[in-house]
Amino acid sequence: RMKITFLGTGTSQGVPVIGCRCEVCRSSDRRDRRLRTSAMVECGSRRIVIDAGPDFRYQMLREGVDHIDAILLTHEHKDHTGGIDDVRAFNFVDYPTIHTMHIYGNEPTIDAVRHDFAYAFAENKYVGVPEIKLHTIDESKSFDIEGIEITPIVGKHSERFRSVGYRFGALAYLTDMNYISPDEEAKLQGVDTLVVNALRWESHNSHYSVAEALALIERVAPRRAYLTHMSHRIGLHSTTEAMLPEGVHLAYDGLQIEL
Repeated sequence: RMKITFLGTGTSQGVPVIGCRCEVCRSSDRRDRRLRTSAMVECGSRRIVIDAGPDFRYQMLREGVDHIDAILLTHEHKDHTGGIDDVRAFNFVDYPTIHTMHIYGNEPTIDAVRHDFAYAFAENKYVGVPEIKLHTIDESKSFDIEGIEITPIVGKHSERFRSVGYRFGALAYLTDMNYISPDEEAKLQGVDTLVVNALRWESHNSHYSVAEALALIERVAPRRAYLTHMSHRIGLHSTTEAMLPEGVHLAYDGLQIEL
Protein backbone atom coordinates (compact mmCIF):
# COMPACT_ATOMS: atom_id res chain seq x y z
CA ARG A 1 0.00 0.00 0.00
CA MET A 2 1.38 3.40 -1.02
CA LYS A 3 0.54 6.97 -0.04
CA ILE A 4 1.72 10.31 -1.36
CA THR A 5 1.53 13.49 0.70
CA PHE A 6 1.92 16.82 -1.07
CA LEU A 7 4.29 18.75 1.18
CA GLY A 8 4.33 21.77 -1.12
CA THR A 9 2.72 22.59 -4.45
CA GLY A 10 4.03 26.08 -5.21
CA THR A 11 6.74 27.58 -7.36
CA SER A 12 10.17 28.85 -6.39
CA GLN A 13 8.55 31.93 -4.82
CA GLY A 14 5.70 30.06 -3.16
CA VAL A 15 2.16 31.42 -2.89
CA PRO A 16 1.46 34.05 -1.64
CA VAL A 17 4.33 35.84 -3.34
CA ILE A 18 6.03 38.45 -1.18
CA GLY A 19 4.43 41.85 -1.77
CA CYS A 20 1.82 40.59 -4.26
CA ARG A 21 -1.74 41.88 -3.94
CA CYS A 22 -3.48 39.60 -6.47
CA GLU A 23 -6.63 37.76 -5.46
CA VAL A 24 -4.79 34.43 -5.19
CA CYS A 25 -2.11 35.81 -2.88
CA ARG A 26 -4.82 37.47 -0.74
CA SER A 27 -7.06 34.37 -0.72
CA SER A 28 -8.23 32.98 2.62
CA ASP A 29 -8.62 29.46 1.11
CA ARG A 30 -5.82 27.34 2.58
CA ARG A 31 -5.59 25.49 -0.75
CA ASP A 32 -4.26 28.70 -2.30
CA ARG A 33 -1.32 28.84 0.13
CA ARG A 34 1.52 26.88 -1.47
CA LEU A 35 4.95 26.11 -0.09
CA ARG A 36 7.82 25.17 -2.41
CA THR A 37 7.13 21.94 -4.29
CA SER A 38 7.89 18.68 -2.49
CA ALA A 39 6.18 15.37 -1.78
CA MET A 40 6.52 12.37 0.51
CA VAL A 41 5.93 8.82 -0.68
CA GLU A 42 5.20 6.16 1.96
CA CYS A 43 5.14 2.38 1.60
CA GLY A 44 4.36 0.89 4.97
CA SER A 45 6.92 2.34 7.39
CA ARG A 46 9.27 3.43 4.61
CA ARG A 47 9.31 7.12 3.73
CA ILE A 48 10.97 8.84 0.79
CA VAL A 49 10.81 12.61 0.35
CA ILE A 50 11.06 14.11 -3.14
CA ASP A 51 12.98 17.41 -2.98
CA ALA A 52 14.00 19.34 0.13
CA GLY A 53 13.55 23.02 -0.61
CA PRO A 54 13.62 26.06 1.69
CA ASP A 55 10.36 24.97 3.37
CA PHE A 56 11.61 21.45 4.22
CA ARG A 57 11.84 22.06 7.99
CA TYR A 58 8.31 23.41 8.27
CA GLN A 59 6.91 20.72 5.98
CA MET A 60 8.37 17.99 8.21
CA LEU A 61 6.99 19.66 11.35
CA ARG A 62 3.57 20.23 9.83
CA GLU A 63 3.20 16.57 8.87
CA GLY A 64 4.68 15.27 12.14
CA VAL A 65 7.45 13.35 10.38
CA ASP A 66 9.91 11.70 12.79
CA HIS A 67 12.01 9.81 10.25
CA ILE A 68 12.61 9.49 6.53
CA ASP A 69 14.67 6.85 4.77
CA ALA A 70 15.90 8.89 1.81
CA ILE A 71 15.55 12.06 -0.22
CA LEU A 72 15.17 12.00 -4.00
CA LEU A 73 16.16 15.20 -5.79
CA THR A 74 14.65 16.12 -9.14
CA HIS A 75 17.27 18.75 -10.01
CA GLU A 76 19.72 21.21 -8.50
CA HIS A 77 17.70 24.42 -8.18
CA LYS A 78 17.50 25.97 -4.73
CA ASP A 79 13.72 25.70 -4.39
CA HIS A 80 14.32 21.93 -4.47
CA THR A 81 17.58 21.63 -2.50
CA GLY A 82 17.77 24.67 -0.22
CA GLY A 83 16.57 22.87 2.93
CA ILE A 84 19.05 20.00 2.93
CA ASP A 85 20.92 21.32 5.97
CA ASP A 86 17.83 20.53 8.06
CA VAL A 87 18.36 16.79 7.66
CA ARG A 88 20.53 17.28 10.78
CA ALA A 89 17.40 16.88 12.86
CA PHE A 90 16.91 13.35 11.53
CA ASN A 91 20.63 12.57 11.84
CA PHE A 92 20.78 13.27 15.56
CA VAL A 93 17.24 12.64 16.85
CA ASP A 94 18.44 9.42 18.58
CA TYR A 95 21.91 10.66 19.51
CA PRO A 96 24.44 9.12 20.18
CA THR A 97 23.06 6.89 17.38
CA ILE A 98 23.52 8.80 14.14
CA HIS A 99 21.15 8.20 11.23
CA THR A 100 22.90 9.01 7.95
CA MET A 101 20.60 10.63 5.38
CA HIS A 102 20.77 9.08 1.92
CA ILE A 103 20.26 11.56 -0.90
CA TYR A 104 19.78 10.50 -4.52
CA GLY A 105 19.97 12.50 -7.72
CA ASN A 106 21.56 12.72 -11.15
CA GLU A 107 25.17 13.79 -11.56
CA PRO A 108 24.63 17.57 -11.93
CA THR A 109 22.36 17.60 -8.89
CA ILE A 110 24.68 15.60 -6.67
CA ASP A 111 27.61 17.79 -7.76
CA ALA A 112 25.61 20.90 -6.78
CA VAL A 113 24.74 19.47 -3.35
CA ARG A 114 28.38 18.61 -2.72
CA HIS A 115 29.36 22.16 -3.68
CA ASP A 116 26.56 24.05 -1.91
CA PHE A 117 26.88 22.06 1.32
CA ALA A 118 30.65 21.54 1.16
CA TYR A 119 30.97 21.75 4.95
CA ALA A 120 29.04 18.47 5.25
CA PHE A 121 31.64 16.67 3.13
CA ALA A 122 34.85 18.27 4.41
CA GLU A 123 37.70 16.03 5.54
CA ASN A 124 37.71 17.63 8.99
CA LYS A 125 34.03 18.34 9.67
CA TYR A 126 32.94 20.43 12.63
CA VAL A 127 30.52 18.96 15.14
CA GLY A 128 26.85 18.95 14.18
CA VAL A 129 27.07 19.21 10.40
CA PRO A 130 24.62 17.10 8.40
CA GLU A 131 25.53 13.43 8.01
CA ILE A 132 24.79 12.72 4.35
CA LYS A 133 25.59 9.94 1.92
CA LEU A 134 25.19 10.95 -1.70
CA HIS A 135 24.07 8.52 -4.40
CA THR A 136 24.44 9.40 -8.09
CA ILE A 137 21.73 7.63 -10.06
CA ASP A 138 21.98 6.31 -13.60
CA GLU A 139 19.09 8.11 -15.29
CA SER A 140 18.61 5.21 -17.71
CA LYS A 141 18.10 2.52 -15.06
CA SER A 142 15.69 1.73 -12.27
CA PHE A 143 17.09 1.54 -8.77
CA ASP A 144 16.01 0.40 -5.33
CA ILE A 145 15.56 2.22 -2.01
CA GLU A 146 14.52 0.13 0.99
CA GLY A 147 12.90 -2.44 -1.30
CA ILE A 148 11.01 0.18 -3.32
CA GLU A 149 11.76 0.09 -7.05
CA ILE A 150 12.09 3.54 -8.59
CA THR A 151 12.29 4.39 -12.29
CA PRO A 152 13.77 7.76 -13.36
CA ILE A 153 11.86 9.77 -15.96
CA VAL A 154 14.08 12.42 -17.53
CA GLY A 155 12.56 15.65 -18.79
CA LYS A 156 13.80 18.94 -20.20
CA HIS A 157 13.57 21.84 -17.72
CA SER A 158 15.05 24.39 -20.12
CA GLU A 159 17.83 24.58 -22.68
CA ARG A 160 20.33 24.49 -19.80
CA PHE A 161 18.77 22.13 -17.28
CA ARG A 162 17.04 18.78 -17.07
CA SER A 163 14.84 17.44 -14.30
CA VAL A 164 14.32 13.84 -13.21
CA GLY A 165 10.87 12.58 -12.34
CA TYR A 166 10.30 9.29 -10.58
CA ARG A 167 7.92 6.37 -11.00
CA PHE A 168 7.03 4.21 -8.02
CA GLY A 169 4.97 1.40 -9.52
CA ALA A 170 1.48 2.82 -10.05
CA LEU A 171 2.56 6.38 -9.13
CA ALA A 172 4.64 8.80 -11.20
CA TYR A 173 5.80 12.24 -10.06
CA LEU A 174 7.11 14.88 -12.49
CA THR A 175 8.02 18.47 -11.76
CA ASP A 176 9.94 21.33 -13.38
CA MET A 177 9.60 20.00 -16.91
CA ASN A 178 8.33 21.40 -20.17
CA TYR A 179 9.21 18.49 -22.46
CA ILE A 180 9.60 14.71 -22.25
CA SER A 181 10.91 12.64 -25.14
CA PRO A 182 8.68 9.85 -26.48
CA ASP A 183 11.04 7.23 -25.02
CA GLU A 184 10.83 8.75 -21.54
CA GLU A 185 7.09 9.28 -21.83
CA ALA A 186 6.71 5.58 -22.65
CA LYS A 187 7.96 4.81 -19.13
CA LEU A 188 4.77 6.40 -17.80
CA GLN A 189 2.41 4.02 -19.55
CA GLY A 190 0.17 2.09 -17.19
CA VAL A 191 0.46 4.44 -14.20
CA ASP A 192 -2.64 4.78 -12.06
CA THR A 193 -1.79 8.21 -10.64
CA LEU A 194 0.28 10.88 -12.41
CA VAL A 195 1.55 14.07 -10.77
CA VAL A 196 2.83 16.72 -13.18
CA ASN A 197 3.85 20.36 -12.94
CA ALA A 198 1.64 23.07 -14.43
CA LEU A 199 3.04 26.54 -13.75
CA ARG A 200 0.29 28.73 -15.21
CA TRP A 201 -2.13 29.01 -18.10
CA GLU A 202 0.35 30.81 -20.38
CA SER A 203 3.31 28.98 -21.94
CA HIS A 204 6.69 29.14 -20.20
CA ASN A 205 10.22 28.29 -21.28
CA SER A 206 10.95 25.86 -18.45
CA HIS A 207 7.64 24.48 -17.13
CA TYR A 208 4.51 22.94 -18.56
CA SER A 209 1.53 25.23 -18.91
CA VAL A 210 -1.87 23.89 -17.88
CA ALA A 211 -2.68 22.99 -21.50
CA GLU A 212 0.66 21.20 -21.98
CA ALA A 213 0.24 19.27 -18.74
CA LEU A 214 -3.27 18.26 -19.76
CA ALA A 215 -1.99 17.09 -23.14
CA LEU A 216 0.59 14.87 -21.44
CA ILE A 217 -2.07 13.50 -19.10
CA GLU A 218 -4.32 12.71 -22.06
CA ARG A 219 -1.53 10.80 -23.79
CA VAL A 220 -0.53 8.83 -20.71
CA ALA A 221 -4.18 8.24 -19.70
CA PRO A 222 -3.78 7.58 -15.96
CA ARG A 223 -6.88 6.93 -13.87
CA ARG A 224 -6.30 10.24 -12.13
CA ALA A 225 -3.82 13.11 -12.27
CA TYR A 226 -2.78 15.99 -10.03
CA LEU A 227 -1.18 19.27 -11.02
CA THR A 228 1.62 20.72 -8.87
CA HIS A 229 4.33 23.43 -8.93
CA MET A 230 1.70 26.09 -9.56
CA SER A 231 2.20 29.83 -9.44
CA HIS A 232 -0.30 32.44 -8.29
CA ARG A 233 -1.14 32.89 -11.97
CA ILE A 234 -2.90 29.50 -11.96
CA GLY A 235 -5.95 31.24 -10.47
CA LEU A 236 -8.00 30.51 -7.37
CA HIS A 237 -8.12 26.82 -6.46
CA SER A 238 -11.92 26.78 -6.30
CA THR A 239 -12.23 28.36 -9.75
CA THR A 240 -9.49 26.48 -11.59
CA GLU A 241 -10.33 23.05 -10.15
CA ALA A 242 -13.83 23.34 -11.65
CA MET A 243 -12.35 23.97 -15.11
CA LEU A 244 -10.27 20.79 -15.28
CA PRO A 245 -11.28 17.58 -17.08
CA GLU A 246 -12.74 14.68 -15.14
CA GLY A 247 -10.07 12.84 -13.17
CA VAL A 248 -7.66 15.80 -13.12
CA HIS A 249 -7.23 17.86 -9.95
CA LEU A 250 -5.16 20.65 -8.50
CA ALA A 251 -2.98 19.31 -5.74
CA TYR A 252 -2.68 21.41 -2.59
CA ASP A 253 -0.40 21.43 0.41
CA GLY A 254 -1.24 18.65 2.86
CA LEU A 255 -3.30 16.61 0.38
CA GLN A 256 -2.81 12.86 0.87
CA ILE A 257 -3.60 10.29 -1.81
CA GLU A 258 -3.62 6.52 -1.24
CA LEU A 259 -2.91 4.03 -4.00
